[in-house]
This record gives sequence, C-alpha cells and structure tokens, in this order.
Amino acid sequence: MLELQTIEKLLASMTRAEKAQLLQWIVRDLGDTFPGIESTPGVCGGDPCIVRTRIPVWVIENYRRLGATDADILRMYPSLRAEDLVNAWAYVRSHRDEIEQQIHDNEAA
Repeated sequence: MLELQTIEKLLASMTRAEKAQLLQWIVRDLGDTFPGIESTPGVCGGDPCIVRTRIPVWVIENYRRLGATDADILRMYPSLRAEDLVNAWAYVRSHRDEIEQQIHDNEAA
C-alpha cells in the first residue's frame, strides 16, 4: 500500500505529458497479459501454462491440431474448465510463433 501512496504523490507532481507517457508504459506492460495463462520460471520450463495447473498451452494446442475437440481435452484434463480453453486459444492466436516453436522443440526432443 505504501507503493500506491508514493505513486499517488508522484502523479500529483507530474505534467500531463509525463502522465500520458506513464500510462502508455502501463498499457504496454499489461497488453501482453492473458487472463488464465501464466509463465513461471522453473515451472514447465517457463512455458505459458493454464493457471492452477502445470498444463502448458502448447500441449493442449497440439492435441487440438491432432483432432481433439474441446470436449475431448476437457475429458483428458478434468481439472480444466471451458474458460481455460477459451483463454488458451486466445493466447495461441496472439503467440502463434511461440507456440509453434514450443511444439517443434518438444517433437524434436
């Protein structure tokens, strides 16, 4: 909470241009976040996973590419919810190259 109070005081002393720049930095920082998806160093090699699990996004995307439906995936992973798959598919759409590389790396291993 101390950090927020400090920031509030700093904001009061900033010009409009400085506030606009700060807002751009915050939006840029938040823009690459996906609800329900997290990357944690040391967990699954840092690959993005479904929250509450150690299931990498590339794994379920690979199942989908192999013909599995969302219902199939939910049966294979009972801890997943339909919402988790929606979040994963959004992540895949935005990070296609990263997911492709992770699938390729796993197949090559």
